Amino acid sequence: MTETDTPRFALVTGAGSGIGRAVALALVADGWHVALAGRRREALEQTGEQSADPARTIAVPTDVRDHAAVAALFEAVAARWGRLDLLFNNAGIGSPAVPIDELSVEQWQAVVDTNLSGPFYCAREAVRLMKQQTPRGGRIINNGSISAVAPRPLSAPYTATKHAITGLTKSLALDGRAWDIACGQIDIGNAETPMTAKVAQGTLQANGAFVPEPYLDVEHVAEAVRYMASLPLDANVQFMTVMATKMPFIGRG
Repeated sequence: MTETDTPRFALVTGAGSGIGRAVALALVADGWHVALAGRRREALEQTGEQSADPARTIAVPTDVRDHAAVAALFEAVAARWGRLDLLFNNAGIGSPAVPIDELSVEQWQAVVDTNLSGPFYCAREAVRLMKQQTPRGGRIINNGSISAVAPRPLSAPYTATKHAITGLTKSLALDGRAWDIACGQIDIGNAETPMTAKVAQGTLQANGAFVPEPYLDVEHVAEAVRYMASLPLDANVQFMTVMATKMPFIGRG
């Protein structure tokens, strides 16, 4: 970005590690100012320090499960920059791989609160800000999952919430049209992050076998998101799937 370019402002949730960190670093490298949200301040600050220009990042510790904390996050962004051009709804968790009758209500609720309610809270605040700012509009990119299309065994909470994210994406894309707000979704398969560390050791398959699966370099995910983010608001990637070529997805189930 040159000095004459219009500044662009983004917010990335789950920015302290994994996909969120990789995307945040890619956006800063492309000239974006990026708000880094997540529960651990130290991890967020490390992301900022690793970026091409730490001065264009701000760390805002936030638990996306808390709607009041999310509102405060967006208030901080609005106070700092006055606008938001991109929200990457990325924060998410899984649950223990156990039969559904052995899954606790608390475990279920934790996944729902993080993977579904959190993105809703963030999208609600982003839309509110994007409708009011001048020029109006912006983009929301939701981190979905290929599990919404072909679930892994013993993944009911994660799979259910990612199905719901697809519905949220479609609704936001439809309702955002009148306000120049674009919404798309990226579905990722086996990006190499701390969350997927056990994949290479052996992952439960539908036939009961544990099979090591290949990884996708997380930088390729970051490249995909930065492309989606680079488009003008009259163009949109509605859904994109980025996955390890040889992972058992096509034919899974």
